[in-house]
Amino acid sequence: MGPLPIRGYTICIMLGVVAAVVVAERRWRNRGGAPGTMLDLATWGIPFGIVGARLYHVITDWQLYFGPDAPHRPIDAILVWGDSGPGWRGLSVWGAVALGGVGVWIACRRRGIALSAVADTVAPAVAIGQAIGRWCNYFNQELFGGPTDLPWGLVIEAGRPGTVAGVATYHPTFLYESLWNVGLALALIWIGGRFALRHGRLFALYVAGYTAGRFWIEGLRVDPANEILGMRLNQWTSAVLFLGAMTYVYLTRNKRSKESLGDERVPVEVK
Repeated sequence: MGPLPIRGYTICIMLGVVAAVVVAERRWRNRGGAPGTMLDLATWGIPFGIVGARLYHVITDWQLYFGPDAPHRPIDAILVWGDSGPGWRGLSVWGAVALGGVGVWIACRRRGIALSAVADTVAPAVAIGQAIGRWCNYFNQELFGGPTDLPWGLVIEAGRPGTVAGVATYHPTFLYESLWNVGLALALIWIGGRFALRHGRLFALYVAGYTAGRFWIEGLRVDPANEILGMRLNQWTSAVLFLGAMTYVYLTRNKRSKESLGDERVPVEVK
């Protein structure tokens, strides 16, 4: 399709972003927020998120781009689209959520909206977006688990990093994470409606739920990764964020102050 080929990896990420914005917008309106707010915030969050996603990947896998044995050129570290180097490969969930959150925070400050209110609103939406976006790994045949003869084993081309000679099928860890995120989104929607959690507590539960699943799924993966004390870096990240999220839920359990939604409509029940 010309100089900017559209691949399955890219389509999955784009569909995930669109789904997240649509779900978040519906939830925001149900909460009483002004129509179009989530789309406005997304125009800040998405660019920041792309930069953060790439930045985290490059920092944690710097050896892929720098040093005498690096398989890619240093310039490829900043390329998120193209035929040279990894192209749309190498985007991290951690960096996307972290720096994307900074972009949303800036937008919230400009509109007089409480970031915590937005965070709770988008929590299930982010999980849904991740569930869709994670399928990008299927098209790139990457980030799979160890060998398996289970019926849902994923056929991986021989010779790819992590494959074993004579073995054709591997654990589809992208599928495990996708299903986990769907379940997490449904749980967050139910919890949010049942307990009316506010002040960022629902988002903290999203963080705790996602990292709990990511910890064990990460342990199944066989792709090369930096390790600390025998544990993959992303497992350490998951453990730290899980503890931080649960601590936040506990420390804010009695917080009841009103959160600004900026330009508000008459609120209705959050679905």
